[in-house]
Amino acid sequence: MLTNIDRRHFISAAGALAVSLATHADAKSLRQASVARVIIDNDFAGDPDGLFQLAHHLLCPAVKIPVIIGSHLPAHFGGPQSASQGSAKARELLKLMNMESIHSPIAGSQVPLASRDQGKPGLATAAIVREAMRDDAREPLFYAAGAGLTDLALACLAEPRIARRMKLIWIGGREHSDLAYPPPGPAEAEFNFAIDPIAAKVIFNESDIEIWQVPRNAYRQLLFSSAEIKDIAAAGPLGRYLKSELDGMVAKLGSIPGFPQLPLTEASVMGDSPLVTLTALVPPIQPDPSSSSYKVIPTPRLMNDGTYQDAPNGRPMRVYTSIDSGLTLRDMVSRFRRWDAAAPDG
Repeated sequence: MLTNIDRRHFISAAGALAVSLATHADAKSLRQASVARVIIDNDFAGDPDGLFQLAHHLLCPAVKIPVIIGSHLPAHFGGPQSASQGSAKARELLKLMNMESIHSPIAGSQVPLASRDQGKPGLATAAIVREAMRDDAREPLFYAAGAGLTDLALACLAEPRIARRMKLIWIGGREHSDLAYPPPGPAEAEFNFAIDPIAAKVIFNESDIEIWQVPRNAYRQLLFSSAEIKDIAAAGPLGRYLKSELDGMVAKLGSIPGFPQLPLTEASVMGDSPLVTLTALVPPIQPDPSSSSYKVIPTPRLMNDGTYQDAPNGRPMRVYTSIDSGLTLRDMVSRFRRWDAAAPDG
């Protein structure tokens, strides 16, 4: 037990240490290990929330980003080259942020799996396997997927051992009936599942990968107001670029035959931003996304329509029920503003 004198000395020493740490924070950060490696896989030619997520991730030095993959959209949304368009869009953002010499986005498969045995591995497959099989990296590896799971499924089928060497964070899948209600309107398959149902089934039903799922009811919580979007657009080139992409998506959706006209509202869903929350915005002691809530369940079997069938012996998975949207969006805005303030025309 500490005596009063010991306590005073301890408090004094702790205070001196805190000052020293603050004074040398920048130097210390250079010596600290990153909290995670993150493979980013997203449909960057689709909803611009993926570009918001990518920009946010790029501005988080706590994570290493060894691979960026532009994945495909449904054909009626993006055409036959949407993966290439997505990787080009990621390169466009990297150029704006003066990071094009650091990262080289890869185009993933242009099409979904026709069957589990007919996939064609490509450059993205090789990059995923290579990173997962590294033995020289200390940081845990996360696969951050904001769209379909085609490229991860191809990699797992090509080299099943990678599944036990990473965790998947997937923005996708419909609600679990005992945890949340679906959104109002007609019952529809969740968008990211529908991009490639076979790939999603390979990951859930056949692989050994640990899944952290952010289903539709959770990712729809990340609402970013129109006023806040205008504020970041006024701050500089990064904010302007992202707002212009968001505005362009509204026009693009309106040009798709049969797509219903969107009403004017005062918020947009930053549905891919939990990928940042769950990998980068964690405390240094016991690093885990402690401000977001989840339930651990046996991984269910994924059915053809995206519904779940209980599998009591399935491997444990996390189903996130709420994401700390306040932390996520505050941090995103702060990092964007800091970057824009330092930009030449910011």
